[in-house]
Amino acid sequence: MEKLTITDTFGGPKRKGERTRERILEIASQSVLEKGFGATSIEEIICEAGLTKSGFFYHFSDKNELARALLQRYIEQDDEILDQVFDRARELVDDPLHQLLAALKMLAEVLEDLPNGHPGCIVAVYCYQERLFDKEVRDLNRHAVLAWRTRFRAILDDIAGQYQTTEPVDLEQVADMISTVLEGGIVMSKALNEPRKLADQVMLLRSFLKLLFVPKAN
Repeated sequence: MEKLTITDTFGGPKRKGERTRERILEIASQSVLEKGFGATSIEEIICEAGLTKSGFFYHFSDKNELARALLQRYIEQDDEILDQVFDRARELVDDPLHQLLAALKMLAEVLEDLPNGHPGCIVAVYCYQERLFDKEVRDLNRHAVLAWRTRFRAILDDIAGQYQTTEPVDLEQVADMISTVLEGGIVMSKALNEPRKLADQVMLLRSFLKLLFVPKAN
């Protein structure tokens, strides 16, 4: 199977204001993933970006608005990667189970190609520090996780139309397990400083799902 190349839809031509906003978000994202949202100050972002305070507040009225924009940016990038992986899998094979297996293999290859491993998950960081955010940010974070469930549950429902499970399982729980393995793999790889760990966990998940589903008896 050919290796999937993820295209960067956020790297097209931008006007100066859009480039400045993206630069702020990139600096803030790196800082939040490294040391948390509470320890990330507007002053350090301004300094790193080479802006004035008025330049920063032109784009973001306060830190909660920055938090919302960071989370929305992460969700959009995550969705774009998953869309590309699963769209490519659907182009390659028709069988829904084989589509999922192909997509997970391609996703593992994408993650394996990251030189320093996955940088971290904004959704997870926000869960750990939810007291710092307003209700809108907390709700957006919750909806992001529910969207993962919906995405993977739809795939599993398609598989269930042609396959049965070797054990009695709740497909919604299996959908959540896919997200759990991805998020847990990020934590494990960073905690152990083993960048390949996340890709290894994705491949192990692939093996489990391959064993879980068998064709329905005629």
